[in-house]
Amino acid sequence: MPRYLLFPGRHHLLTRFQAEYLRRLATATDGDAATEAATATATATDGDGDGDAATDAGSAGDGPADGVTVVWAVTSANHENTRRNPVPYHRREAAIERFSLLAGLRSVVVPVFDTAPTDRFAEVTLKTVAAATGLELTPAQTVVACSTPEVAAMYTRLGFPVAGVEADVEPPPARPWDVLLRLAADDPTWRDLAHPATVDVYARYRLDDLVRSVVNDPLVGDEGGLTATRDYRTYAEAFADAAQRKWDAVREHVRPGRIVDVGCGAGAVLERADREPALRESDLIGVEVARHLYEECVHKKAQGFFTNPNVFFYRRNVLGGAVFAPRSVDTTLTFALTHEIWSYGDRLASLRRFVQAIYDHTVPGGVWINSDVCGPDGRDRTVRLRLSDTDGVNPAHPRTDLAELPPARAAAYVSGLSTRARLDQFAVDVTFPFGYRAVADDVVELTLGAAMDFLTRKDYTDNWLSETREQFCGLEYADWKGLLADVGFEVDPASGTSRNEWIVTNRLAPVAALSTPDGAALDWPVTHVLLVARRPLNT
Repeated sequence: MPRYLLFPGRHHLLTRFQAEYLRRLATATDGDAATEAATATATATDGDGDGDAATDAGSAGDGPADGVTVVWAVTSANHENTRRNPVPYHRREAAIERFSLLAGLRSVVVPVFDTAPTDRFAEVTLKTVAAATGLELTPAQTVVACSTPEVAAMYTRLGFPVAGVEADVEPPPARPWDVLLRLAADDPTWRDLAHPATVDVYARYRLDDLVRSVVNDPLVGDEGGLTATRDYRTYAEAFADAAQRKWDAVREHVRPGRIVDVGCGAGAVLERADREPALRESDLIGVEVARHLYEECVHKKAQGFFTNPNVFFYRRNVLGGAVFAPRSVDTTLTFALTHEIWSYGDRLASLRRFVQAIYDHTVPGGVWINSDVCGPDGRDRTVRLRLSDTDGVNPAHPRTDLAELPPARAAAYVSGLSTRARLDQFAVDVTFPFGYRAVADDVVELTLGAAMDFLTRKDYTDNWLSETREQFCGLEYADWKGLLADVGFEVDPASGTSRNEWIVTNRLAPVAALSTPDGAALDWPVTHVLLVARRPLNT
């Protein structure tokens, strides 16, 4: 009989089957405890978790098994609000503790932080348990309960006996993740399979709504970012470098009160707002969907970067549902965000939904300030674009395998291309409609919007496969004004477009030239927009 049952897993949801299985495993008396537990549990349940014994596991048993401790190694404990890890660790821990009480199990819960993929993850978990609890788990006194073959194999190699949990039973019962997906799909049978401890904690903290929102989110990937190819370190650094300039551009339009920065990145703009004496009585709220950036915001707050005690951060996707109550926000800030909603969502439909959500949570008289890239006026007209073919190499054909290369190699390859060759590569990797016609070795014909989409993306080689998913020129200024009016906003006269002269001087003019189809030179168009949109007082 073991002294310890090590139960590694993410444990976002606990099942009735698990309660009965663990109780029988903890109280088995012969040398093959796993077989005895599996046999007894299979007899007690019908494979769907709704047998009498499984139901009985929802109420207190005979008390904790004497001398047997279940060690719950909760993996990905530092992840939350992602499709792969929707439930925060502290809520998982609460459900496990309640589960243990109801099932009559003596338990110890240990958080295990996520790591890069490694075939030594079993050793990492054992060392984490030892560091957190002082328990040195060995094969002589520990059975590992694990239904994932790849993970179970790691412990088998270390000599641990393994109990297969769901994998021990035929037909296999619903696994916890399958039950969670039933919840996300609004299948009410999830409650019949989930343990009462999970149902209770989910109800008290509205975790069922959270799971549905996160798992069904159309924009956010499994790991909590818009794209798996983005280097968030360089992304955050770029935002920090520009934060003061961005704040200076919008400060005069900010209305004190409840100030929300949607897509706040690592919180750099809110740091500037925090330094404003006139805003010391305001609430400063950052909303960020990317896990990496949200975690940096929380870290900054913990390290004392903010002097205002009313600074808060939320990890939410505004498109996934209302984040704030109607008419509750005085100022909403968005920087370089709306083109991402357009690009990663359903273009105009997603953007309209976002603008409507901003309008709904804005108080009458409140303001939404949006600074972002912008398409040129007349973006659909045909132009000619001359591109340098002497500033890099010119392969016979663009590559189609950049996604398979290490990021550094892909970046080095794109950086080595001439501007003309980079256009051919862009056309291969871009994920939105894009076309052109070659009229000479170094001249192509295309729409003005397509020309500017390429020219404003061509130098982002470090995040090439991420940037080629983003369309900068989906809307021009007239489109923006029409959209805001449709939703109900009034466009302040301070709104308007601008051209980034540094980009023109350093990125465009040295390697490219615009002209009409008949050869008349064209000036470089606008590249950015500032929108100051107010909700009318009479709404």
